[in-house]
Amino acid sequence: MPSEAIIRRMTLEDLDEVTAIEEATFAHPWTRENYRSELTTNVAARYLAAEIDGHIVGFAGAWVILDESHITNIAVSEPWRGRGLGRKLTLALLQYVSSLGAAYATLEVRESNTPAKNLYASLGFISVGRRRKYYEDNGEDALIMVCDHLPEADPDFEEPETVREA
Repeated sequence: MPSEAIIRRMTLEDLDEVTAIEEATFAHPWTRENYRSELTTNVAARYLAAEIDGHIVGFAGAWVILDESHITNIAVSEPWRGRGLGRKLTLALLQYVSSLGAAYATLEVRESNTPAKNLYASLGFISVGRRRKYYEDNGEDALIMVCDHLPEADPDFEEPETVREA
């Protein structure tokens, strides 16, 4: 029986498994170098990894700029889908961005991705628009979804990047 998923900050050591999940999930996957850059040079980027028994089985990321967060990607390894891991990752990401100061979160989702749309709607996201022909692989539209009631920020939240006023 596998252990419970641990949700933690993604590290460079996770990139081989993250890239494998990315390539198996998305028609136009991000590269290992894309993720390396997100983790090392994009100061707005934050990524979480879901780990079970020492293996990465999912991940989620967002960019946080002032009070806005934009979810860049959420993916779960195929054998782990349908077990609530996507929900757990998304909830953890929403808590994370809230603790970083975000007041709302946005994302794009394929119009045909009913499981993802249902997950986001169940977490309070609403559809506010459409990006026509957003997906390059088939010209499918993306729905723009927004959630403006994030979890309460953790008052004790701190990470290495935290800046304290003197």
